[in-house]
Amino acid sequence: MSLIGIVTTEFGIIGILPQIANNYKLTINSAGILLSAFAMVVAIAGPFLTVLTSGVNRKKLMGVSMMIFMVTGLVSSLSPPFWLLMLVRLLPAFLHPALVSAAIGAATASSEKADAHKMMAIVIGGVGLATITTVPFATFVADLFNSWQASFMIQTVISIIAVAAIWLFLPSMPITAHKGYGTQFKILKKPLFIASSVFVFLMNAAMFTTYSYFADYLGKINNMDPKMISLMLLVFGGTGVLGNFVAGRLLSKNVSTTTVGFVAGLTIVSIPIYFSGASSPWLFILIAVWGFFHTPCFLTGQVYMIETAPEAPEFANSLSISFINLGISAGTAISGLSIAKFGIHSAPLVMLLFGGSAIICFLIREAMTNRKRRQSMISL
Repeated sequence: MSLIGIVTTEFGIIGILPQIANNYKLTINSAGILLSAFAMVVAIAGPFLTVLTSGVNRKKLMGVSMMIFMVTGLVSSLSPPFWLLMLVRLLPAFLHPALVSAAIGAATASSEKADAHKMMAIVIGGVGLATITTVPFATFVADLFNSWQASFMIQTVISIIAVAAIWLFLPSMPITAHKGYGTQFKILKKPLFIASSVFVFLMNAAMFTTYSYFADYLGKINNMDPKMISLMLLVFGGTGVLGNFVAGRLLSKNVSTTTVGFVAGLTIVSIPIYFSGASSPWLFILIAVWGFFHTPCFLTGQVYMIETAPEAPEFANSLSISFINLGISAGTAISGLSIAKFGIHSAPLVMLLFGGSAIICFLIREAMTNRKRRQSMISL
């Protein structure tokens, strides 16, 4: 439930971005900073706060974090000046990776190693569940009441429910074996971990070049009204849940093949998105396919990074979240610059560029892995 609250807070703004831009008299790419700045704070501050809070009881950390999400959502719903809206958007971003790491740690702590990927898939499934339920619902409510502030009220209610669920149903989870800071930071010297980090950055940049402007793109290029856009968000999220389930199963068999398979699908789908036009039956299928490949990339990217740092899994996970959000910020910002110069139709081309770069980075990382494996065999 906490992850649903996080995702609704971070990505719920995607469906109402055009309304916010209109309310504050901003261009769509300028309004996009509400998403990219959130992601940038997560990327920069997240790992350090995760390390600093790594000895804190997971229940207390998750509860306090969600209370911050709740308060900031409430303030946002009051239609504050844009500078204040930006500020309260940034506050919960500081604890975002620590909260996700704690949730994943709580879910996988008592599971067998073979089932760890499936447990991660269940937790990360909150991303897909939010994109199929709360994100489109928040967009629908905003359109129903002709008020983007209503979307933030939905986010606030979800955070309240998450806080209640954490305090009432989650057992106390004190950290019994706290790893030293030196052990955790040591993974930053591992070439394979660094290569995996760059790959995750590029992949998530590709994911959010177009998805960040989902509502504006479908409105201007595909001539969809807000109600239809809400439906398309629902379709996107629904197939994303399915994709996440499939990815969770496949990761247990082969991490690398699963990871590159989904990012390749995401990259390829940018081409028909670019050539899509006014609403038609095949557009419904296109968005369904897009969602299927998009959502699992959160999970596959995290697993791909974490497997290179088994000695510090929670810190590695927080770093993966940071590189995910660094990619979100870069993809949103660079696509925004392209939109400002060439129009909204250029977003899928930026998606194709980042996706292709991610695949090249993946191939380089795999070559490094194979070389290391050969050297280990020779030394034996």
